[in-house]
Amino acid sequence: MHSFSSETGFEYPVNEVNRPEKYYNFTYDTLRRWVKVRPGSLALLCVDLEAGTEVRLTFAELYRKISQAANFLVSKMIEKGDRVVIMLPRVHEWWVIMLALDLIGAIPAPASLLLTESDLQFRVRSCRPKAIITDAENTAQVDFFDGVKIAIHGKQPGWIDYDTEVQKASDQYTYVPTLADDPAVLYFTSATSGHPKMVVHSHASYSWAHHITGGLWLDLRPDDLHWNISDLGWGKAAWSSLYGPWSMGAAVFVMHFRKLPLTHLLNAFEKYSITTFCSPPTVLRLLVRENIKRHKFPVLRHCVSAGEPLNNEVPVLWKEGTGQDIYEGYGQTETIVQIANVRSRHLKLKPGSIGQVMPGYDIHILDEAQQEVDDGTEGEIAIRVAPERPIGLFTEYWGDPEKTRNAFQNGWYLTGDKAVRDPEGYFWFKGRADDVIKSSDFRIGPAEVESTLLKHPAVCESAVVGKPDKVRGQLVKAFVVLKEGYDPNPALAKEIQRFCQGISATYRWPREIEFVPSLPHTASGKLIRSELRELEKHRAEESVKTSQ
Repeated sequence: MHSFSSETGFEYPVNEVNRPEKYYNFTYDTLRRWVKVRPGSLALLCVDLEAGTEVRLTFAELYRKISQAANFLVSKMIEKGDRVVIMLPRVHEWWVIMLALDLIGAIPAPASLLLTESDLQFRVRSCRPKAIITDAENTAQVDFFDGVKIAIHGKQPGWIDYDTEVQKASDQYTYVPTLADDPAVLYFTSATSGHPKMVVHSHASYSWAHHITGGLWLDLRPDDLHWNISDLGWGKAAWSSLYGPWSMGAAVFVMHFRKLPLTHLLNAFEKYSITTFCSPPTVLRLLVRENIKRHKFPVLRHCVSAGEPLNNEVPVLWKEGTGQDIYEGYGQTETIVQIANVRSRHLKLKPGSIGQVMPGYDIHILDEAQQEVDDGTEGEIAIRVAPERPIGLFTEYWGDPEKTRNAFQNGWYLTGDKAVRDPEGYFWFKGRADDVIKSSDFRIGPAEVESTLLKHPAVCESAVVGKPDKVRGQLVKAFVVLKEGYDPNPALAKEIQRFCQGISATYRWPREIEFVPSLPHTASGKLIRSELRELEKHRAEESVKTSQ
């Protein structure tokens, strides 16, 4: 692919997995490269459906805005090493401010607009930020903060007006080199159980390493317009809306909306000539329920998904409507893409598989004794970190050495995720380790059962957990959300059970089905099975009390 040198002496070979020797800064060493070689090329296109406006920025225009924002932030006493919570909608200022913080060596801590005030209070207590940056509409959520408060898109009492103040700053910034191992970004995990952990990445482990994400999994080129539908408060936005695309010189497409506008989303592929697309499974499931064959995808050439398993129906319907396969990948807040289906490798896609190990990683499946298991045996996904630690792996859990030690044991990074590897090296995701159901002598991954349930025409969404059972230890219980037009009743529950019995192993079909109007999700869209497990545990305890 490409190779170039920056003025700090950093070599940037985008299809290799080595790491920078000493200095590295994404904004200065990577983005500025595109400013030099393609200054007039489109870097960012932001469409605001609410306001009916568009913002287009070339690489040169983008870098000037970043430099101006960097000078503004420094004038507000934000310095290298300071944490800054950034909570913004999908507007161009998010990209500008994220990279302005990167340029000065501060540490952005992105937060979702879906977080509650108590969520935000926890984050502020945990990471102790120097500043919070949000939009005027959301300042009330964080008015409790007593540090530097900066608001965009409107004036608020007690808040610095970004829009006015940034215009006073110079667009020429004097860069002071950042070390490759300096902290670069802080992300909170989406916490399917317990409090979210604070994941710290360095410049090398994240913004540098994501050239693998952009060049291989996203398969991006400088002439691409890449669209990723992810909440900006989570790591997936950095993967696919920031570092991945701009590592490769591709343009980033952004659409701001409040309520998911499915028709507008589908129309955008033709209207804006989208070439590559990344979406969480939850959005893809909604899109394929539309009549996507009525829409046109004239230049769409590559689609990826990650975050949770796709059921088999979605990729089939998506390809029927768009002509494109979906290349699934797997990673965590703690990593870049670890395992993926990669288009450029020209390997066959296996429906339901998250793919094969990415370059730079040595990944195995371990049992509970941390011993490698045979192909076909379920275990925990683990990354070998000794004798050499791979790139693309987080530095630590901020302020929590015990959790950091628990994650790194005996030369492994333990992901806490379960999977099976087949003899051809393909991995099959089974769920979080604490989601695994232990029924009689069987260990059952909920994702498998959920995938089976989704094949039934009445099922819109499901969550499967272990229900306490005196005989089996746990039995398989499914919480099911029905599609419109279906009536929740015992007869339908039995029909769904019979359907599952016919296409899955005897021990794996749901022994109990409860219809619910909705399921609990994290702000990033992941199922919170732990909440349902606790519900069943509480019900079991209450049942024992009443029977005494």
